[in-house]
Amino acid sequence: MGMPITVEIVGAQESAPFTKVFSYFRQIDRRFSPYKEQSELSKYNHSKVKTKLSPDMEEVLALCAQTKELSGGYFDITRSDGTIDTSGLVKGWAIDNAAKMLKSEGFSNFYVEAGGDIQAEGFNDQDEPWAIGIRNPFKQEEIVKAIKLSGMGVATSGTYIRGEHIYDPLNNYQSPKNVASLTVIGPNIFEADRFATAAFAMGEKGVSFIASLPGFEAYQINNVGRATFTQGFNSYVV
Repeated sequence: MGMPITVEIVGAQESAPFTKVFSYFRQIDRRFSPYKEQSELSKYNHSKVKTKLSPDMEEVLALCAQTKELSGGYFDITRSDGTIDTSGLVKGWAIDNAAKMLKSEGFSNFYVEAGGDIQAEGFNDQDEPWAIGIRNPFKQEEIVKAIKLSGMGVATSGTYIRGEHIYDPLNNYQSPKNVASLTVIGPNIFEADRFATAAFAMGEKGVSFIASLPGFEAYQINNVGRATFTQGFNSYVV
């Protein structure tokens, strides 16, 4: 996926669950990477005759279509050149699936993180909710807020690490204006990630969109460093 992945499992005595999770992420990368010519996504984009899709690809495309509808069109995997890129949803989807794998193995205290997006389950090795820092987009070594989560997901969309990669499909694919980062807390990382992407594409009004979703909170930093957050966000702040 072109990003670091971290897994911590409290009480794990062997490497098998870690191996299983990392193997799963490598499989997802081989299937959905838009940068690998042999990925299923790349073959789909460049094939003149669309062949039968894998169940994973069918599921992700259906979820992308659903998210587009729920976001009023702001979440759109179709790029300006007509190809598709599922990256705005598949990362959170894969993290969520990896967390489900660990739960099925009997683990209840762990976190799975990919590229800064996290599913936090249970408690850390100090028997406390997982502490997660929100970075300053203008000074990445600085943490501007720390939150604690258990049984939830948190995702951040922004341009300060990967550059401009999220565009407004309703405004000629221009980059969203006046937003440096948007962090979304949701009931799981899949939901947090897909709506963080959609809300960031909305620009400054993205935080209001998140506020309209039951069970979600958001923390937005604009291009001059001013923060705006939803009413319930502070309940998660350390």
